This record gives sequence, C-alpha cells and structure tokens, in this order.
Amino acid sequence: MKEKPMLSALRSAGLALLLAAPAMAQTGPAMPLRVTGHFAANQKHIDIERAFYGGLAAETGINLQISYNPMDQVGVQAADALRHLRSGAFDVMSVVIGPVARDEPFFDGIDLIGVSPTVAELRTAVDAARTAFDARLLERFGARAMALWPFGPQYFFCNAPIRSVTDLRGLRVRSYTPSMTALLTHLGASPVSLQFSEVYPALQRGLVQCGITSAVSAHAGNWGEVITHVLPLSLAGGIQGHFMSAQAWRRFNPDQQAALTRAFTRLDRELWQLAEVSDAQSLACLRGASECEGRRFNATIVAVPPEDEARVREAVSTAVLPGFRDGCNRVWAECSQVWNRTVGAARGYVIP
Repeated sequence: MKEKPMLSALRSAGLALLLAAPAMAQTGPAMPLRVTGHFAANQKHIDIERAFYGGLAAETGINLQISYNPMDQVGVQAADALRHLRSGAFDVMSVVIGPVARDEPFFDGIDLIGVSPTVAELRTAVDAARTAFDARLLERFGARAMALWPFGPQYFFCNAPIRSVTDLRGLRVRSYTPSMTALLTHLGASPVSLQFSEVYPALQRGLVQCGITSAVSAHAGNWGEVITHVLPLSLAGGIQGHFMSAQAWRRFNPDQQAALTRAFTRLDRELWQLAEVSDAQSLACLRGASECEGRRFNATIVAVPPEDEARVREAVSTAVLPGFRDGCNRVWAECSQVWNRTVGAARGYVIP
C-alpha cells in the first residue's frame, strides 16, 4: 500500500530527530551538564530530548556528562523554570514560555493568543522577535535561548459537547499563558491555570471541562481517555524553549560554544518541522481514524464555524493586546514599543 504523504513526512521528521549526527572525538576534561526536560507525560518530546542529549557529546566532540530528567520527576514547576536557571540549580532547561511570563510578560508576546494562529505565521513572529527575546532573557535571567520552537496549533479539548467558542461560556478551561487567560475571560469562560501534567487528572475529575494544548500533546498525554470533543480552532503555537544558563555557557570555549549552537540549531529546525507534520496525524488518532499509526481514541472533531475566527480576532483587538500592553509595560516601559517593532510588524498588528 502506498504511504500517505503526510504520514511519510511525519515519519521522516521523527527519524531525523532521533538519528545521531556524525560523531566527533570527545576531548578535554569531563564537563557535567544538569538538564531538565519536558513533562514525563509528553512522551514523544521526552523521547526526542533523550535522544538529543544522549548523542550531544558525540555530536559536539565535547566530553559531556549529562544528567537528564523530565521536569516533573525532579519537582520543577513549569512557571519556576527561569528562576531555577538564574539560581544555577540547572544548566539547561526545557521551558514552556507561557507559564514563565509571570516573571517576564514580554516573553508571552512572542506567541500571543490569536496573533499567529498557524505554524508558518508563528515562525515569522519568532524570527522577528528572537534577537529582542534573547537580549531580554540574558538581561533578566542570565540565560541563552539555544532553541525556540512550537509544539503545534493550540486547540480546545473538552469533555463537554462544544460546537463553537460561544459554548465555552461558563465552562472552566485550562489556561497556561496570560494572553490565553485574557481570551477565555473575554469569551465568558473561567480560566484555570494548570501545567500540562495537571490537566489529565483535572479533566478526569471534572475540575475543568476543557484544556488548551496541541494535538500532539493531547494524544501523547492520553487526553483522549478524558475528553469527548475537540474544537480545532488554532489559537497559537505553544512556544517552548531549550535555555542554557550563561554561567554554564561560559564554561565552554568558543569552538565548543559554536558546536553546541550548531547542535541546538539542528534540534530547533527539526522540532519546527515536527510541529508542521504531526498535527494531522495526532488529530486522526484522537478521532480513531484508520490512518492513525498510534493509539486510537474516539473523540468528536468539531467543524470550526467561520464566525469563531472572527470572534478570536475581535478578542485580540479588544482584550489580548490591551491586556498584554498594560501588564508588560508595568514591568518594562519599552515592552509594547519593542513588540510593535518585532512581532507586531511581522504580523500586521500595532498596539496603541
């Protein structure tokens, strides 16, 4: 049977992520690197991270001794990641950008809800903001963004029969970014801040009726066991990062820094590619379609009403952008000006 193009692309992307780069001879004294990864429930990306860090010494030629653990297995809360980097508790961390925006609201601006709803649009926003993002990260937290990439389009996953964003009114919905909270409040929902590892039990116990995440994360996290409906209205990209503390970075000489940069750039590129191809396959598995190559569930994938996109655009103008401006400018007076020059210019938005 001829393989479907999308499935072939997904397989190719996955293989590219897991295949080791050409090995280099490791030289110099052993250099320890304390690394935290994503949540253990997000098995697909945990596997990718383990493969990457497992091959990093051979790829770079640096004699690395890497200690790697998923963040929830070492008791790290997603919102505290940048604080741990700044304190020196870890050398490299997988960082979910939305939750850490409580400490630096500007970071939420790279993936504001509703501003860059497709992966291609998000790439233009990230490329435009990367330099300003890196400078702010170094200034505030003494860290470097080695990779900055999306999980994929962020949808609504519910255990209630929703057909439109209008059905969210009165429901408790998982949120993990400030702009997501602004959108949900505007739509009449009650946002509940939960990190990824907390959402499955919250849906299971009825503490929330819906959660927002990517299809690949929902499938990998077995949300199909506790949801009935998916509204695939793309809201954002779920930006993540792999950040290294500046203290750890300075332990490497310029040649080693260049080798590490090349390795993380490869990881960044391949994770963007994975985000582009994994969405359709994950939705197919969530609805139990025959083309699913993983575990199948039985969720209803709702057809998105055209009016919903207009409702989100209206919320961006009236709630998301003003809320971002007010919150971010309180912390950094130049915030909205920098955003207008970077993400805003790339996406055609201006914050007054």
